[in-house]
Amino acid sequence: MNQQNLADFIWSVADVLRGDFKQSEFGRIILPFTVLRRLECVLEPTRDKVRSQYQAMQSIGVDMDLILPTAAGATFYNVSQFALDSVGSTSTRANLEDYIAKFSANSRQVFEHFAFDGWLEKLEKANLLYLVTQKFASIDLHPNVISNHEMGLVFEHLIRKFAESANDTAGEFFTPRDVVRLATTLVFAPDHQALNGEGVVRTVYDCAAGTGGFLSSAIEQVAEWNSNARLVPYAQELNPETYAISVADKLIQGFETKNIKLGNTLSNDLLPHEQFDYCLANPPFGVKWEKVQKQVQDEQTNLGFAGRFGAGLPRVGDGSLLFLMHLLSKRKPAEQGGTRIGIVLSGSPLFNGGAGSGESEIRRWILENDWLEAIIALPNDLFYNTGIGTYIWVLSNHKDATRKGQVQLIDATAMHAPMRKSLGSKRKFLSEQQIAEITKLHEAGENAPNSKVFATTDFGYRRITVERPLRLRFSVTSDKLATYQNTKGADQAEAFAKVEGSFDNLPAFLKAAGIKKLGKAALKAALACFGERDAEAQPVLDDKGNVQADSDLRENENVPLNQSIDDYFTREVLPHVSDAWIDTGKLDAKDGQVGIVGYEINFNRYFYVYQPPRALAEIDADLKAVEAEIAALLGEVTA
Repeated sequence: MNQQNLADFIWSVADVLRGDFKQSEFGRIILPFTVLRRLECVLEPTRDKVRSQYQAMQSIGVDMDLILPTAAGATFYNVSQFALDSVGSTSTRANLEDYIAKFSANSRQVFEHFAFDGWLEKLEKANLLYLVTQKFASIDLHPNVISNHEMGLVFEHLIRKFAESANDTAGEFFTPRDVVRLATTLVFAPDHQALNGEGVVRTVYDCAAGTGGFLSSAIEQVAEWNSNARLVPYAQELNPETYAISVADKLIQGFETKNIKLGNTLSNDLLPHEQFDYCLANPPFGVKWEKVQKQVQDEQTNLGFAGRFGAGLPRVGDGSLLFLMHLLSKRKPAEQGGTRIGIVLSGSPLFNGGAGSGESEIRRWILENDWLEAIIALPNDLFYNTGIGTYIWVLSNHKDATRKGQVQLIDATAMHAPMRKSLGSKRKFLSEQQIAEITKLHEAGENAPNSKVFATTDFGYRRITVERPLRLRFSVTSDKLATYQNTKGADQAEAFAKVEGSFDNLPAFLKAAGIKKLGKAALKAALACFGERDAEAQPVLDDKGNVQADSDLRENENVPLNQSIDDYFTREVLPHVSDAWIDTGKLDAKDGQVGIVGYEINFNRYFYVYQPPRALAEIDADLKAVEAEIAALLGEVTA
């Protein structure tokens, strides 16, 4: 039985629940029972041995956590006399509660996070507890029958079904395994020591772990490539139920679950000061972070770069870059081997926010520190809950010498295969061959039709402010005079009332009114009330003799970092507006030079291929063919 059929079989328990429970509640019952049965199957071969040892030693006060895991052959154990097939049709709930309570603490917490006792009570009231228990007791979930990898897919399938029935977003909890495989391959492949060494131990961390599938796949891949290497998982997850599945999964794999934390990564990092060899994550796309806004802002204000968010804060509507900065805070020093990071993001972190914005400053921090190694554009429709374009960012603080100061962009949007059956929004997948092709492109690190290599500075620019003179023609009418009398310059109204005709410059206008000089407020009022924009008029000077800028004509130009501002201005601006000038007072806060520095990665621009329009004769022929077809159809109707 493959994992899809097994998941469907497990889900068939919903037929028993239907009527007594809402459809949105099915998963909250089915998931913990599935986990319970999986744990039971793992412990079944050593069950009698563990109980015998427990009964022999319980009276002498020995810490069972030091003794029984060895007897169980696992990192957890159970000492209850009950099992799912022996809880009985009477006192079922009490016996089940005894069974769960006598798991070791590290596995018992799984059911606490599922709030399982509440659901047992509801099942008992509906007279369904024994029936459901027996259904799960009949399923063989032993690792010899269904591997950890397959079991992970079962959990993901069940969560997806549960999310669909609850109108929820399953994609928040896990990443498609083909995307995971590509990300882990890109991250692990350059670490030749880990892949070839004896007894190598590496750590891997996921800050938005979901069910732990990313970590499980990473562990499997390293073991597949080098059975003598060991990957130790660390994680944090926000959702209690998916956290419970992740803990159960790691328990079965024999890992220490104290490294798997429950809580909000952005507001409360539960693995502070830890550093990892690898970081992998698929944080939720476009999720608002206003719930943790105060904690995040406080950390930035109080700690700056000593905390996680010193580089800047993105807009509250999308917290993706917060997760990226969090992962970068977990990097090991380069002299200790550094850290490689793979993170799946939507398109907005590439370009959202102009120069000086939080997003741009975060990109600037990453690129100026030369941590970004590559970005891979993935095909649409790869994920279960969204069809939008997605990207894998690969980062490292210990780049290979040939990649120093460079970023590789890979366009893999055309590399995909169709799904035989769509799963939510997932209509495409990455085959093993396509993953290998993308990996080879990354490994080569060279320019090709779907691979471009850039200097880190190629994504930077300076936003300069281009000003043009304020040109006004002045005249006095009764309406303008009435408006002027309601301003701070009203004491000059009598003088302006005598002016006749129009003037293309301010000095002549004031001379006609018999006014030698106006104060700042009075001048501002006169310009606003009597002046009308005229491109043929002379520039207006301020009280210091400087040309005033026209705010309506103010524009910004983005000058590439590798170009001279003056040369760019002379070449691109002056030929079109000869009276323009650069506002040299707008300086970058960090380097003090003219122009605000910004960074963006306009991915599509670099891979755009011009498609010339079809010949008019060809289009005309198509239109005539369609007209003839329509005429024939109309003829059949009217015949």
